[in-house]
Amino acid sequence: MNPLTGEWILVSPHRSKRPWQGQVEKVVEEQRPAYDEKCYLCPGNERIGGEKNPEYNEPYSFVNDFSALLKDTPNGEVSEDDLFVADSVKGICKVICFSPRHDLTVPVMEVAEIKKVVDLWQKEYRELGAKEDINYVQIFENKGSIMGCSNPHPHGQIWASSMIPNEPQKKSDRQLSYLKKHGRTLLSAYLEKELDKGERILAENDHFVALVPYWAVWPFETMIVSKREVASLDQFTEEEKLGLADMYKKLTVMYDNLFEVSFAYSAGIHQAPTDGEDHPEWHFHMMFYPPLLRSATVKKFMVGYEMLGMPQRDITAESAAKRLRELPTVHYKQKS
Repeated sequence: MNPLTGEWILVSPHRSKRPWQGQVEKVVEEQRPAYDEKCYLCPGNERIGGEKNPEYNEPYSFVNDFSALLKDTPNGEVSEDDLFVADSVKGICKVICFSPRHDLTVPVMEVAEIKKVVDLWQKEYRELGAKEDINYVQIFENKGSIMGCSNPHPHGQIWASSMIPNEPQKKSDRQLSYLKKHGRTLLSAYLEKELDKGERILAENDHFVALVPYWAVWPFETMIVSKREVASLDQFTEEEKLGLADMYKKLTVMYDNLFEVSFAYSAGIHQAPTDGEDHPEWHFHMMFYPPLLRSATVKKFMVGYEMLGMPQRDITAESAAKRLRELPTVHYKQKS
């Protein structure tokens, strides 16, 4: 069971032996230029909405030209017999370009460059979270076309909303319940146990730990957890931001080295809401949900029973951690 959400996961490692005759993804390992004149995220280029990017040389953010959330959405709600219920949501969607270079991804960036991304995350979390109508700031990255990424330029997104989304709300409730019962954050207790066991730990530095969660759903799902009981990016020191950048790189290098391909995933940060309340129950963590299962061309599908019953995984968390942990620490493209 996932203690952060209260949801169960069915683990069926014997299914990994079944023959595969399903969808096989194409592997596209294109050599991209450092600058692409047709890319709407490269410095100096005009975006689809008509705006022109500055000649930026560090991480750069802008309001998404096709935002899912709008700051001027009119107020309104529907409530009819507890059956037809709706409410308006206001928000701001932003894009964060990680680097001016079109040909980079996080695992091949330098730690100092990634730290600048973390700096910008912190700045955006503070500024967006300080707005009156913003109660949650969701930072995430979709990497790879099979995860819906429409542009290979290294970038992520932020959706800041007046509502607290479903997943963070579930985690708020469960973490608060644990804090009231045990007097400490749920993830500090969990991390202490994981470090004692060691079997699902992938990497560790002074401030963060990367591991395969005991309750992982996706085949090579991982999580980065802060060692300190810190609720959000807002509270990070310079050393902690550097530590997060270091762990972000270490983990994504493992991913790329697993099948020697630019590894697709959706990653995101869960942290305290920005609703003006204190949230001592919250403990910063970053999740990575990659779809690849057997190889660079076979991915896990969440269909059928997973959609109608509960999530199901085909390999154990321990075997996934062992495979990732034993990989080289140098990126496969940078081997001599």
